[in-house]
Amino acid sequence: MNSKSNFPPKRIAILGSTGSIGTQALEIVKQHPESLIIEILSAQSNADLLIQQASEFQPNLVVIGEEKLYDKVFSALDPLGIKVYSGEKSLSTVVAMDSIDIVLTALVGYAGLIPTINAIKAGKDIALANKETLVVAGDLIMDLARQYNSNILPVDSEHSAIYQCLVGEYHNKIEKIILTASGGPFRGKDRDYLLNVTKEQALKHPNWNMGAKITIDSASLMNKGLEVIEAKWLFGLQANQIEVVIHPQSIIHSMVEFEDTSIKAQLGLPDMRVPIQYALFFPYRVKADFEKFSFLKYPQLTFESPDMVTFRNLDLAYQALKKEGNMACILNAANEIAVQRFLNDEISFLGISELIEKCMNQLTYISKPTIEDYINTNLETRKIASEMKV
Repeated sequence: MNSKSNFPPKRIAILGSTGSIGTQALEIVKQHPESLIIEILSAQSNADLLIQQASEFQPNLVVIGEEKLYDKVFSALDPLGIKVYSGEKSLSTVVAMDSIDIVLTALVGYAGLIPTINAIKAGKDIALANKETLVVAGDLIMDLARQYNSNILPVDSEHSAIYQCLVGEYHNKIEKIILTASGGPFRGKDRDYLLNVTKEQALKHPNWNMGAKITIDSASLMNKGLEVIEAKWLFGLQANQIEVVIHPQSIIHSMVEFEDTSIKAQLGLPDMRVPIQYALFFPYRVKADFEKFSFLKYPQLTFESPDMVTFRNLDLAYQALKKEGNMACILNAANEIAVQRFLNDEISFLGISELIEKCMNQLTYISKPTIEDYINTNLETRKIASEMKV
């Protein structure tokens, strides 16, 4: 389908435009300039790249998260007629602008929650690359999406795969979904090996090129744990309907099994531009020049069970999923702090799981949290996790 002639252009806000997902999204925009128009770009601290992107794509406005960088960004972009704002509140406000059709939330971690909520309340479609939004407050997000008629289009390769498998199948009952995981750089290693691994080792993902936080999450299998929780809310499933299998080649991105035992899968080379483009153009597929998959080059696709004894984060995520309430919010906040402390050489790789488990045991559990409860749980967990000894 020709994107230029078959449907009107979409105006896009990219939250987190300087990160891995944001930069790849802009590659797609560059390939389809008549169909995808940048309205808003945002970055937390990478002012130089934000200025470069804004100069090229000429958005209506940009938001720089760190307020101390406002003057630098303003000086560079004001002569171009691009409006400049700063701070979290500005980001949460501008996503509701009438001129926006779809918001790509590519912010890292909890930071994506409030802007996503505000965009949903404004009736915007959400291309969701920020899994933590659903992990922290999935019940609230999905209720709001239904209330305000906002489409949540997953950008994670696994959830995009499930979403694609379900197109045309919404009247058929899901038996289970199967989320695939590469296993990360430490697949097959035992706890003795993991005792002394370095951040440099953990940051070497075998298949995907991602930011530091998500790469560490992949190494610890927390990324897959967060995806399990996200899948519950996106697809209305229970914990026993979500299976994780290790698939080292990362060719099958995920699968759906139906009541009649049929299984549908979405396949392709590991390239995040594919699910990004699918979300931005949904419900259309448009031509792309990405490298194509060949079965002859991959004569063997293998699968194995995840080791949830060694990689305890996946088990902790399932525990949080079954507990519901604010437990996944605790899990997520503790993990964000634990990963940062690992990257700062403050705790060991195995200390990540230890810190998360301690927080899940110590923080106050709330069975039916409000948005204020989620905000307070996040703040309290971060404070305790930052100071906790492991």
